[in-house]
Amino acid sequence: MNAQDAELLPKLLDGEQAAIRLLVATHHRSLTRFARSIVGAANAEDVVQEAWIKILNALPSFEGRSTLRQWLFTIVRNEAIGRLRSDARTIAPDSHSRDDLGDRFDPDGKWRTPPSAWSFDTPEALLAAKEMRGVLEKTLEGMPSMQRAVVVLRDVEGLSFEEVCNILEVSASNARVLLHRGRRRLWAAVDEYQKVSPC
Repeated sequence: MNAQDAELLPKLLDGEQAAIRLLVATHHRSLTRFARSIVGAANAEDVVQEAWIKILNALPSFEGRSTLRQWLFTIVRNEAIGRLRSDARTIAPDSHSRDDLGDRFDPDGKWRTPPSAWSFDTPEALLAAKEMRGVLEKTLEGMPSMQRAVVVLRDVEGLSFEEVCNILEVSASNARVLLHRGRRRLWAAVDEYQKVSPC
């Protein structure tokens, strides 16, 4: 347990409303984004609301073997998977097999050569950034659930690779494959966007 968790947890256990509001304000958006990566936009908010109820009820059992943040993501993951099961959905296999992008990432999922920084000074650049965001969001939505979850946790939420593996209960090798495939799909979308968009 880190120092921030150690300071906040007693207040949460005492039922301090300010501490609960702080916990929700700090993590709700990230948890919703993560839930969306598993169950889709239509069900994400419901999943997180149910997870918050479970989180608040389970706080006395939090043992501090992980960070509070990791524990929250794990509960949301469990709730999201339960929702998928109850809806009798299955995770689609990864049908994206493009392998023509070269090896842009090392075995740990880090950029071999990071992309150059983009400039957002002009209206055209701002419009391009908005369009690019739409392309990336659409690509994320088209990914298989577990692949999308790994990318969201690692690249959007910035969790450590170990935390991602623990939250999703996947092996490091499986997570690396999912992350690599997800990043490859995003990179393909960026390449395609840049080919058709005027500079």
